[in-house]
Amino acid sequence: MTSFAQFSRRAALLGAAVLAAPFAASPGAAAETLKVCASKIEAPYSTAKGDGLENKIAKIVAGAMGRDVEFVWFDKAAIYLVRDGLDKRLCDVVFGVDADDERVKTTKPYFRTGYVYVTKVDGPKLGTSWKDIETAPVSKIAVRFSTPGELILKATGKYEENVSYGLSLVNFEDKRNKYTQVAADRLVNEVANGDADASIAFASDVARYVKASATPLKMTMLDDDFARADGLKIPLHFDQAIGVRKDDAALAAAIDEALVKAKPEIDRALADEGVPVLQPNT
Repeated sequence: MTSFAQFSRRAALLGAAVLAAPFAASPGAAAETLKVCASKIEAPYSTAKGDGLENKIAKIVAGAMGRDVEFVWFDKAAIYLVRDGLDKRLCDVVFGVDADDERVKTTKPYFRTGYVYVTKVDGPKLGTSWKDIETAPVSKIAVRFSTPGELILKATGKYEENVSYGLSLVNFEDKRNKYTQVAADRLVNEVANGDADASIAFASDVARYVKASATPLKMTMLDDDFARADGLKIPLHFDQAIGVRKDDAALAAAIDEALVKAKPEIDRALADEGVPVLQPNT
């Protein structure tokens, strides 16, 4: 993660894989490959089936570059893709990094979104302020560990009453010296089945599951005005970009050029997923 990992948009970086491309290389030409670091276990972004959001976007971008995709798959959470894939030169691209991730050279952002409340349509009435959790009639709130959602619970006095509940979402698995995280679909299912009053989640983590829920759910985008008691601003909106090695400026430039061409297809993929998007600001 970045040097401010506790404030990153989610606790794991994203992998990427395959879907049919809307663009193609010139007939008869041997297409250069785009080697993508990819996690098999990072739903809804990247899965072994290749049906994740970043799976789709990776193929769209490669097609816009006139390249084929070569995926280097890891049986690890995507948080390890830079260290174990990119840095070791096993692959050349990591999709879905924060635009200011200090470990990599990032492309221009290809979408921006933020943290949302997930509630039942007929559930608690929460507005767009992070402070609404403090006074709303909600007690159980599902969040991922080490994210702005967890910090909001602390700032609004809701953390202590949710500690045990939060651990139950990972079956009380020990978090010491290992990466343990709440599955994105569980953040949604807890609300849908009534075990949680709400969840606070990064929108693209949960959009697929909110859209597919048999129980009518809604997402409410939070305002980007969260700060700790000491005045330190905690971002709630994040530009998402593609990471390459810091010495690979040529590849970053080629991807930037392709992103312009690929934007309509990327926007459709995000809309199909149900991701609410904001205007990138970098």
